[in-house]
Amino acid sequence: MNESRKDNPRSWEHPDVQQYERTIALKIPGYPLLYNMLNRLLSVHLEALHTANLLIVGAGGGQELVTLGAHERWSFTGIDPSKAMLEIARNRMAAAGLNARVTLYQCDLHDLAYGNPYDAATCMLVLHFLKGKEQKLQLLREIASRMQAGAPFFAAAIQGDIRTKAWSLQMKAWKTHMLDNGITLEGWNQFESSIGVTSHPIPADEMEALLLEAGFTDVNRYFTSYLIEGWFAIKKAGAGQ
Repeated sequence: MNESRKDNPRSWEHPDVQQYERTIALKIPGYPLLYNMLNRLLSVHLEALHTANLLIVGAGGGQELVTLGAHERWSFTGIDPSKAMLEIARNRMAAAGLNARVTLYQCDLHDLAYGNPYDAATCMLVLHFLKGKEQKLQLLREIASRMQAGAPFFAAAIQGDIRTKAWSLQMKAWKTHMLDNGITLEGWNQFESSIGVTSHPIPADEMEALLLEAGFTDVNRYFTSYLIEGWFAIKKAGAGQ
């Protein structure tokens, strides 16, 4: 199956993507809290800086931009390969008055020209779409290579071992949450069937190991909601240069 086709409901260019902003918060318990905590932790990390330039990997949808954009002295470079998702982000940016402080690129990170190292970076709800640990590690290393030493990095992804009973129980509970919040059974079935096809979770201990290998230190998990986990870490001096 070609996942890039616009008539494929799993494609990020499919018309259903326009529902993302509304449905993602119905799917993930505590979705606003995930970004509220990101905002507060980043604020603490960057409080000594007069200005800061942030890299947003997977900026389509715009949630990081509208959340962090409240900091008037922060500017943002956002990338996403999906034209449709970036359109959502642009609309939200315009409504929030952020256009002057945000630059968006439709590309993968390795296609983004190098510039001054970023003061922080995020990669929210992206990594599970990369198949295999090597692809995930490659992206994490690429992010690290573009950051200042000591800069904070935040990531969130679906995590877990799909072979375990714990995974099965979490999925069953997550299903009840989605259905009770208005996600259709068809929508749940599409999500469930995407695991291992377009979504490739790894256990939390493997995620931590990848972050360390990619050039980060002080790795901490700051958020858990069923199988969604949020992490923050610090770019290690001399790593990814």
